[in-house]
Amino acid sequence: MKFDEEGTAAASEEQRLETTLEPESVIEETEDAGSLKESTPKQRKAPPGKRHKHDNSHQNQRSEPRKSHPDSICPAGRANGGVPPHLIRRRDELLLTRKSLPIWPHAESIREALRKNNVLVLTGETGSGKSTQVPQFLISEPWCTKTIAITQPRRVAAISLARRVAEEMGSFFGNQSPSAKVGYSVRFDNSCGPSTKVKFLTEGMLLQEVLRDPEMNQYSAVVVDEVHERSVNVDLILGFLRNLVTEIEKGGSRRKLPLKVVIMSATADVDGLVKFFDEGFKKHAVENTSKDSSLISTCFVEGRQYPVKTLYLPAPSVDWVESALKIIFQIHYKEPLPGDILVFLTGQDKIESLEKLVNDYAEAMPKEMPKLLALPLFAALPQQAQQRIFQPTPRQTRKVILATNIAETSVTVPGVRFVIDCGKSKIKQFRSKLGLESLLAKPVSKSAAIQRKGRAGREAPGQCYRLYTEADYKTLEERTTPEILRCDLVQAILTMKARGVNDVLNFPFLDRPPVEALKEALFQLLRLGALKPDGTISDIGLQMAKLPVTPKLGRVLLEAGRPERNCLLDIIDIISVLSTEDSVFFNIVNEEKKEQAEEARRNVYRREGDHLTFLATVQQYADEQTDRRAWCDRHFVSHRAMQNVMNIRKQLRQQCQTLKLVTAEQLSAASATSSHSANNNDAVLKSLLRGFLSNTARLCPDGSYKTFIGNHTVAVHPSSVLHGRKVKAEAIVFSEFLYTNKAYAKKVSAVQMNWIEEVMKEAFDS
Repeated sequence: MKFDEEGTAAASEEQRLETTLEPESVIEETEDAGSLKESTPKQRKAPPGKRHKHDNSHQNQRSEPRKSHPDSICPAGRANGGVPPHLIRRRDELLLTRKSLPIWPHAESIREALRKNNVLVLTGETGSGKSTQVPQFLISEPWCTKTIAITQPRRVAAISLARRVAEEMGSFFGNQSPSAKVGYSVRFDNSCGPSTKVKFLTEGMLLQEVLRDPEMNQYSAVVVDEVHERSVNVDLILGFLRNLVTEIEKGGSRRKLPLKVVIMSATADVDGLVKFFDEGFKKHAVENTSKDSSLISTCFVEGRQYPVKTLYLPAPSVDWVESALKIIFQIHYKEPLPGDILVFLTGQDKIESLEKLVNDYAEAMPKEMPKLLALPLFAALPQQAQQRIFQPTPRQTRKVILATNIAETSVTVPGVRFVIDCGKSKIKQFRSKLGLESLLAKPVSKSAAIQRKGRAGREAPGQCYRLYTEADYKTLEERTTPEILRCDLVQAILTMKARGVNDVLNFPFLDRPPVEALKEALFQLLRLGALKPDGTISDIGLQMAKLPVTPKLGRVLLEAGRPERNCLLDIIDIISVLSTEDSVFFNIVNEEKKEQAEEARRNVYRREGDHLTFLATVQQYADEQTDRRAWCDRHFVSHRAMQNVMNIRKQLRQQCQTLKLVTAEQLSAASATSSHSANNNDAVLKSLLRGFLSNTARLCPDGSYKTFIGNHTVAVHPSSVLHGRKVKAEAIVFSEFLYTNKAYAKKVSAVQMNWIEEVMKEAFDS
């Protein structure tokens, strides 16, 4: 496959494979130890510990500077205290690696900044060691008497980072022992103990904790990592933290000790973040002009970047998977070991497709060739499979990591010398005309493309193959649009209302969403019964906010718990399937196997549609007592997905018991028999309607479906059991929306028109 080098016209194959550096990136040698750094015209080095001064009269004195304890850089260096020798050995092995990280020399300046100030904005390139080292720098500080929270945008990153930090500290991990100092908390999986001092958690989990404890009393510090990704949850967390630290400074908080806040980013605008927190302190600074004290510090950590050759396709690629496959084998045949390959793709479907192709073609390679080890990396992957990414590459083997944008900044994969970038990623996009949100594969920003490229130059010079043209690169947006400006805001507004923020229009957003989007979210919450007519949160809304599912699914759960519905456990089974990121049914392309699968699944398929099919699948799987894996194989069902479903099911049942939606006796009785009565079908579907009223459509004379709200045409997706039916239902409800070349309803069930009318009357009259 031919490539154009960056900044060069198409030339011969030999010329194309010669190095030219990106115009925005200049590699130069530093004076120390021949290390390398990357400087860009837009990048300004800020001196460590630079502070923005404001007046301050904090009711509680700040921590006095002191000399660090010898163990403060390596806390686990204290007396072993019963820790097994293998943990101590591993900790000592990793110490040299830690000392080689770019952030290591900044340890004292970071500690010093937080002794003097409560807010630190820290920027450092991906791979500089921010995520793993900062909590370890802070854990022995005098002000750190409680836990340090470190947020991550994805569960994969939270779990893998927690595991790594536990190793570096010579500590047990998660629930391994009551003495474990490092744990994690992600949706449906909490692995923390009584001794947890460093807690990695997803942004959504921290927001859940904020609802229970608005002043974050269990934490001495909150570290918000990967801020540059600008998820909705990060923007909410920053707003809540700004309000909280301002209240603490003013003396208006019941919190007795300061809360240290560290904002960490690979590429974010430092001045913008400083200004954001500065605005929160402004009034306080004016009122207290007698004291000269700083509140916000900034610190910049240079990365370690080797030259990376950038190559473009001379013409746009029609098929990313095929193009990536050719380049993988081109690299493998031409380039010597070591040197692993990292391929960026849009989602699990593309990853699994390419994984199969790589494995098939690798089998046909000459025996003397080094082996290829294809490893997927996406959010729904089980922990054990995720950890294979970080294990050393076997001898005479080249790893090929097939990843979503999770590998862009969230996790650093060792050993990578080659990056193949499809130039796309799936992002949430709220389609205001349809009133629905979907995941769309869209071009990445220049910032994201540079991050991807940089993955090839963390340990040695590398190469980046972009599956698009140089002209296409020049048209990319500079930065990814913050999620809060392009997504459905229902979840965000519900969280704010539950936290007591009634005036959402004046909440401190880093980027203010369009007023129309805020109003639409408020209207949706009103329809769901989560808000009272005056805009304050209702009892139903408070319960919805406590559930670890989307507002729509939360409303479905609460509806199912009503005495007249009495189908809560059935709905929990369905929601467990809807909440797993993995598909339960294998997507089979081969026509012969597709027929076999259809026949095998006949006893779980339900004529009412996908939701009752999911229910039957969960309950038959749960009833299988001999060999569940074999049951999955017979029904062409993903055993991995079903294991996730059962874990979510267990967590949701416990959560509903905590909220008193179901009793222990009912759960015990349900464990004895999981069979579903067909008499409950109507109640189940009516419960779904209460949460997904905006996702309903009626049958038109021409055979198409048009949504009740908005009157837009949607087609039943080919993956639905209702697809291709000769006799179509008069109306449908769907829990997922997909927009490709046209609008599709996914996960669809047939419902009656009069049911929709009943639910609409309740929603609009309440």
